[in-house]
Amino acid sequence: MTRHTPPRPVDVATLFPELAPFRREAVRLHPRAGEPSYRENSLGGPLMWPAEEAWPVCADAEAHVDLGDGVPGGPRTPLVPVLQVHRADAPGIPFPAGRDLLQVLWCPFDHDPQYCPSPVIHWRTAETVGEVRATPPAPADAVASYLPAPCVLHPERVTEYPDADLPRELRAGLRDRFDGLEEETGLEYEDDLASAPGTKLGGYPGWTQAPQWPGCDGCGRPMEHLLTVASWEYDGLWSSWIPVEDRSVAESGREDFRDERSLSVRAPAGLMLGDAGGVHLFECRACPDRPVAHRFDCS
Repeated sequence: MTRHTPPRPVDVATLFPELAPFRREAVRLHPRAGEPSYRENSLGGPLMWPAEEAWPVCADAEAHVDLGDGVPGGPRTPLVPVLQVHRADAPGIPFPAGRDLLQVLWCPFDHDPQYCPSPVIHWRTAETVGEVRATPPAPADAVASYLPAPCVLHPERVTEYPDADLPRELRAGLRDRFDGLEEETGLEYEDDLASAPGTKLGGYPGWTQAPQWPGCDGCGRPMEHLLTVASWEYDGLWSSWIPVEDRSVAESGREDFRDERSLSVRAPAGLMLGDAGGVHLFECRACPDRPVAHRFDCS
């Protein structure tokens, strides 16, 4: 089943033309529980990983955090699959030349200094992958909430505007008009009109705290947001961003946030990154090797 975000109830650029230069396109991935094959887009599913390549292991095992029971994991901790997306299903996302498959894995332990999983990115050309390597089992002592349950994806392109990334001076200048819109229609700019929640490619990071954009160590330029892996597909008891196809299921969670049926929409992969936070991945597209950085953010 495809997923369709309800149209924004007002035209942001018409009401607030000052925001037009900040418009960005994102691809909401809408993971939902399933049994994806290694050929398909997935969150937590098997990867199209060549049998001739060794399975990647954590390159920074010394940074595993000791929470009092000894350092978890080992020096060759296998990474776990997080995401696989084909370029054809990620419109507007700039893949490197000659590559058409994005793969993301991470080490399922907390790492200093951010106390979150440590992710890595691989770009591939799908047609060059021959025999596929089986996914190794996750480490027995892995953080369970860092192991995404297999989900199929339903990519959908949406338009976003900045929330936490809105410049302070501009936010102050628009505040009275934001408040007037809320009084007249009940719509909140930050929650209903700005950036989409959940796991997504491109657009704006779904910050919970103040933005933490990394700069490139090589060229000094600000990095571009590539991906957010989120604990939840939507925050709070309700959201105008819930897809049309899922609203009847999500409705059951309005009164009871622990409702099992609504969890299939709100937290389909069973992730819990900190306190309902997310891991944001960034890359520098100005440097030939496209270096990557990540930031962890939670409430």
